[in-house]
Amino acid sequence: MSGTKRADIKIGATVQIVLKTDQRSGNLTKGVVKAILTNSPTHPHGIKVKLEDNQVGRVKEIL
Repeated sequence: MSGTKRADIKIGATVQIVLKTDQRSGNLTKGVVKAILTNSPTHPHGIKVKLEDNQVGRVKEIL
C-alpha cells in the first residue's frame, strides 16, 4: 500500500520511508511510525512521518 493517504498510516505501523538525503537515490528506510507530521489528508509524494529512531521522511510503502 502506498503512503499517500494519511488515513492509511497509523502510529505503530511498520513502513518504508525515503529520507530527505535519499530522495535522489531512492533508498528506503524501514521503521515503526512514532508520529505523523503531515496534516493534510493526502500528499502526492507521501505522508511525512517520524520513526521511533527519530528519523523523518515520507512514507513510500506501508508494510
